[in-house]
Amino acid sequence: MIRITSTIAIDERDIEETFVRASGPGGQNVNKLATAVQLRYDARRAALPEDVKARLTAFAGKRMTKEGSLVIIAQRHRTQERNRADALERLVDLVTRAAVRPVPRRATKPTKASRLRRLDAKKRRSSIKGLRQTKPSTD
Repeated sequence: MIRITSTIAIDERDIEETFVRASGPGGQNVNKLATAVQLRYDARRAALPEDVKARLTAFAGKRMTKEGSLVIIAQRHRTQERNRADALERLVDLVTRAAVRPVPRRATKPTKASRLRRLDAKKRRSSIKGLRQTKPSTD
């Protein structure tokens, strides 16, 4: 179990790792070794609270499949071990961010002084633009 918070943990059995060949520069190594890691985390099956699952889906964006699996591809490093650690770190970071409840917005009213300042600025701007207009001749 990977502990995220005191109440949330990720079960390692829900994580599936496959190794694929990395793209990009890397010399001969890139053509011979499968160093990139494709980590799949089944978020629908996971023992996470529903609100955390919803936020995780929102944070994941395109990385979330239609089936509810989160796919993280790590290929920054030249070794499998470092890429595995990077992918796992990114998964933990996503779940940690999803575990934080957003603070609800409190509706506020603008002050009377700020409303007056806004209206004065609009009047000033209007008069400046009005001075730019050419007056039609009345011949």
